[in-house]
Amino acid sequence: MPTLLALKQVDHWLVWGKWTLFAAVVLIAVSMFVLVVQRRVLYMRLGVPTVFKRYQREPKSSKTSFSGQVLGHRKLLNDVRSGIMHLVYFYGFIVLQFGALDLIWKGLNEGVPLPLPYYNGFSLTQEMTVTLVFAAVLYGAFRRYGERLPRLKRGWKPSLVMWFIGSLMLTILFSLAFERLASVSGSKASIVEASYAPVSNQLAMLLEGMGVQPQSAAAHAGFELFWWLHLIVLLGFLVYVPQSKHFHLLTAPVNLWFRRSTPPGRLTPLNLEDEEAESFGAGKVEHFTQKQMLDLYACVECGRCTNVCPAASTGKLLSPMHLIVKLRDHLTEKGAAITSKSPWLPASIWQSKTNAPYAHVMGAVLPAWETESEGATNIEPTMAAQGGAWSVRDGAKPEEVELIGEVLTEEELWACTTCRNCEEQCPVGNEHVDKIIDMRRYLVLMEGRLPSDGQRALQNIERQSNPWGLPRAERAAWIADCESRTGIRVVTMQELKQQGKKADILLWAGSMGAYDMRSRRVLYDLVRLLDQAGVSFATLGLEEKSSGDTARRIGNELLFQELCRENIETLSKYDVKQIVTACPHTYNTFKNEYPDFGLCPDIVVEHHTELLARLLAEGSLQPVHTIDERVTVHDSCYLGRYNDTYEAPRSLLRAIPGVTIEEMERSRSNGMCCGAGGGLMWMEEHSGTRVNLARTAQALEVKPTVISSACPYCLTMMEDGLKALSADEKVIARDVAELLAESVFGE
Repeated sequence: MPTLLALKQVDHWLVWGKWTLFAAVVLIAVSMFVLVVQRRVLYMRLGVPTVFKRYQREPKSSKTSFSGQVLGHRKLLNDVRSGIMHLVYFYGFIVLQFGALDLIWKGLNEGVPLPLPYYNGFSLTQEMTVTLVFAAVLYGAFRRYGERLPRLKRGWKPSLVMWFIGSLMLTILFSLAFERLASVSGSKASIVEASYAPVSNQLAMLLEGMGVQPQSAAAHAGFELFWWLHLIVLLGFLVYVPQSKHFHLLTAPVNLWFRRSTPPGRLTPLNLEDEEAESFGAGKVEHFTQKQMLDLYACVECGRCTNVCPAASTGKLLSPMHLIVKLRDHLTEKGAAITSKSPWLPASIWQSKTNAPYAHVMGAVLPAWETESEGATNIEPTMAAQGGAWSVRDGAKPEEVELIGEVLTEEELWACTTCRNCEEQCPVGNEHVDKIIDMRRYLVLMEGRLPSDGQRALQNIERQSNPWGLPRAERAAWIADCESRTGIRVVTMQELKQQGKKADILLWAGSMGAYDMRSRRVLYDLVRLLDQAGVSFATLGLEEKSSGDTARRIGNELLFQELCRENIETLSKYDVKQIVTACPHTYNTFKNEYPDFGLCPDIVVEHHTELLARLLAEGSLQPVHTIDERVTVHDSCYLGRYNDTYEAPRSLLRAIPGVTIEEMERSRSNGMCCGAGGGLMWMEEHSGTRVNLARTAQALEVKPTVISSACPYCLTMMEDGLKALSADEKVIARDVAELLAESVFGE
């Protein structure tokens, strides 16, 4: 009896000791996790304060809704294989949390499971889920190191999470297998039936064949070993998550919940009259808003943004993924220096023993990529250049590192076409373009630094209200030219006002329509179609100015706001109720950005394809002449991704007898930019392949006879691309309005 009592006491103390050690380990891990999260939140609070508001704008599809993105993985499923793999991870970990609780409980209570209903079915679900997740880990490793997808990073950091997840799955299976061998039949800890444990049962049989006897000390020791290993790996992963890209597990849902409710790509106005402002734009990382900083910690480094970026695809240095990662690294290092709070725990593992200052900076960049094939796209040179240049500089103080120059180069900032495909593809709701524009604003407004051709365009806009610097007095010359070519006299708003009349629609010619001879042909066909449909319209003539889109995207917010106020004053003078324009950049600026500066939100702003589609639907236009053309559609970024208008140009083409539409592989929301946005229409490309050549080559792959567009910039870039690729004798570039006019008028 004394011996039995002593054994019970020893057993009691062992159980108590296990509980104590378990509690201590969990408490330490959870404390470290909370500290790491708190410190990163502290770094984010260094940014400009933001009022976080829940996303309220009604989504147009489940793809853009919060539940569609978080629970449905709609954007992740753009790449079906990766999307399904991530769905297995996501829902697998949700399901396995219950199994983890059950396994931990059994380890602390001598194998007695949680009192769950239908326990056999629960166990089967857990084993199947573990197997699926482990298979997903293997497939993820194959995608990264077997297929070697260019958009995915390789190295010890990307591999670490695979080892974590793989180890978690294996320790679960081995714990369950040893549990089967250690359990006593008929006890409270009785194992589930073999048919409900197909994987662990087979593994237990394998272990038994290797000499581990049922109910032996080795079986008990094996269970304890793998139970503790599972707990340690699980808690280690918990601490590691907020110190890595996997912080997105927490930040991505928050980032999506608080994403912008305003139209996509809408830039935040600068208060240029703020006398207390020390600077404008973002010259330091703390000049970004707290929401912009949340973006940095939400990034999962999947590379989808870089994979579709026209700059990265054509050999420029800009990589949207690296832009976010570099800003995140810089924020973490500078935040730690300012707050004196280390971002790493346990610090002894992550930090150098000398505690000498260091910081990541951009080093020497590889030479620009040269391609033998005109129009080829390849992100690998950009990925390699970024990976090789972003490195630690010993002795550098993070708080002294220059944001523009040492973290991000000016070459990167001026390579962006502001096409927003990076944002369209991002599964965690990151916004890249506004950060680039904020840094451009700082360069232009505070330091006067920008490419010389961009500077020339801004000076021309300021002096003559057009990027070429052509005389302002010639802005209305197109009206007389239009009359001589079409026989239609376009009246001005001023003329109508003097007659005591008003037009229903203001036709905004834009700088391209007013000055560029090729764009004038589109404008004239639009005039003919509006006249044919009996639409009452007029133009501003000499009173029209640049919309300011180019100035704003280049970073000259001051010039933009001056033009904006002058244009709004003119529109108010004539009590304009509706505007139509053939330029998506002007359309986007009027529709989404002018209201911030006082434009009446009730004014209807339409792109010419939207208006023409409506006139067709009403029967006001009749395309009766057959046009035998094989047409592919190039989607304008500012019409499509900025304003979700993809169908209007296609509806016009479908209405034309004889036209067949052949979609490019990259079309609609994943269409590639022509290379002219973000002010790059007026700046030269100095590295890699020209973006318009790459896009034209993609269009030629479907063997069209016509490349159609709905933007004067795109039209120009496609025509230049056809000439450069010596394809202009077989394929032509035309605006959809030109094709419609040909079908309506028979020319």
